[in-house]
Amino acid sequence: MSDLTKARRDHTERSVRWGFVWALWCAVLWGAWYVPGTAIWYEAPFNAIADTTRDFLMAAAVITALNAIAVLLAMYVWVAVLGKMREYGRTIRQMRKVSKWFFAGAVFGGPMAIFGSFLAIGYVGGVFAAVAALLYPIVGAGLARVWYAEKITTRAALGILVIVGGGLVVYAPGILAEMTGTGTGSWLGYVGGIMAATGWGIEGAFAGRALDVVDPDVGLTIRFTAEVLYWVVLILPVTAILTGGDAITMLVDALHFTNLVWLLLAGLTFGFCYVSWYKSFPLIGVGRGQAIADFYGVFAIIFLGIFTLTMPDLNFLIGGLIVIAGGVIMYTERRDVLEVIRSVSHLGGSSENSDTAGS
Repeated sequence: MSDLTKARRDHTERSVRWGFVWALWCAVLWGAWYVPGTAIWYEAPFNAIADTTRDFLMAAAVITALNAIAVLLAMYVWVAVLGKMREYGRTIRQMRKVSKWFFAGAVFGGPMAIFGSFLAIGYVGGVFAAVAALLYPIVGAGLARVWYAEKITTRAALGILVIVGGGLVVYAPGILAEMTGTGTGSWLGYVGGIMAATGWGIEGAFAGRALDVVDPDVGLTIRFTAEVLYWVVLILPVTAILTGGDAITMLVDALHFTNLVWLLLAGLTFGFCYVSWYKSFPLIGVGRGQAIADFYGVFAIIFLGIFTLTMPDLNFLIGGLIVIAGGVIMYTERRDVLEVIRSVSHLGGSSENSDTAGS
């Protein structure tokens, strides 16, 4: 074996290994985020809202906006510490070529996915919200395959299908109960879970399109800059008009010490989970990065169980174990199979060759 071949193999091995490590860190931090994400619903003014669709939607919008601001502040500190603020400024100005992908992804990741997740938390519960979005790798992997020819091997497809099976185990009892009229009437929470799964899958595909040429820390900060702009400039003002100012009153009332602590924890856990998520995409691909990050459902069950001292329902536990099995199937794929994941022709190249996963 030549030195060049050995160096190339070692580089591929390191790239793939770090891709899985970053995706797993994302899962741990993402699972931890559901603790402050759930706890804030039990604090004033959200614990006293009327049980109406209007008030639940308004509360979810306010919480999602505050969550986005908390994450952006954490990312500004992170990028400043890394000395990348100048790069952030240069990159965000490249709207036509680069930043547009993060601004587009923020629409699906924020007002759709995170908002949907908070709806699911408020209507059904934190454990359901955590596991409900487990189907998002199907969306992300499918879009990445169609859009820029990211390769999905048979083993990867099997792993994703197993993960879907785990998601169905989680969804089925609640959905059947709602359809037969024996449920709790929390249909909006189930819609929120579907929004989360769809939104995060689409955002991953948008991010994967840009992260081959953008630093993940910078790209993520641009993504949350876009989301905060959407909430502050557009969504919250429209919500305030539609609610006669009630949304602004709720926002002001929410800014007390306890909520600020939960928002600080939410910003740190969700911000750095997103950092890890974005770092995994160029190394192992969108489909695999999202699938391994799907372990967050299991970690969320663990963290929520510890902090609430309650055991989740049996279907949540079974679904979580099935998701783990799907992740193991994907992780144990041969490294040489993972080396080539993109088609250059779909990324703007002129040949049918492929980039390496670590490029």
